[in-house]
Amino acid sequence: MSLPPFLNSIVGWLRAGYPDGVPEHDYIPLFALLARRLSEDEVDAVADALVEAGDLPIEKADIAVLITKVTNEMPLETDVGRVSAHLAHGGWPLADPRPGS
Repeated sequence: MSLPPFLNSIVGWLRAGYPDGVPEHDYIPLFALLARRLSEDEVDAVADALVEAGDLPIEKADIAVLITKVTNEMPLETDVGRVSAHLAHGGWPLADPRPGS
């Protein structure tokens, strides 16, 4: 799968933050963080890339369910904060990763 450069950067930051893959308890807060910065299609593309590479050990159909959960029921801010801190440690910029933004 070929991604635009800024989405490739996001995948790289996620891999740096989670070098052993994303643990199940971080899926929903992670998608909530991504949804704050990216469009739904971009979140889907990043999720697909992570699934294909084995960094997100769930099925593509499960991703849609998780994204729906994020839009219908936001995770606790403590969970989002935990995931944010974890990603920041791996180099996640926590700002809009798009060039020129």
